[in-house]
Amino acid sequence: MTSYVTGTGVGVRGEAVRIRRATARDAKRLTGLVRRSRAYAGQYAPMIAGYRVGPDYIEAHHVFLAVGEDERVLGFYALILSPPELDLMFVADGAQGLGIGRRLVAHMTGEARDAGLTAVRIVSHPPAEGFYRSVGAKPIGTVIANPPAVMWDRPELVIPIP
Repeated sequence: MTSYVTGTGVGVRGEAVRIRRATARDAKRLTGLVRRSRAYAGQYAPMIAGYRVGPDYIEAHHVFLAVGEDERVLGFYALILSPPELDLMFVADGAQGLGIGRRLVAHMTGEARDAGLTAVRIVSHPPAEGFYRSVGAKPIGTVIANPPAVMWDRPELVIPIP
């Protein structure tokens, strides 16, 4: 799979930000971003304990990452086409609040549109529900806890693809 730029813009403290397709070589960096996420500290830690974004996962799905000028990973998402679902979305702790998540969602909706999708399901981390609603996702239900990995109910949303 070839890495290519799919969008550019200004982001973190005025630096250029690119969104590009992930490659198998990005797997360790994406895994590190997931495991370091403060969003999964405390009670949420068991969900990502030992979690790994492997090269096979990247090859099988539409995984895109936002990178800074120095190729530092600022965030990423994974879109599954069938059934349509935003499987993963993470923004680095130091890049939160800078519009990276919104850019990734906008990119994801473009990829979904290009794939002929009309909506994408999101099973949200509870603290992220407000963010997803702010980018147009609509609540459709609740996914009940599935111990031992997921000990809490999660909001289920759908983001329409215009």
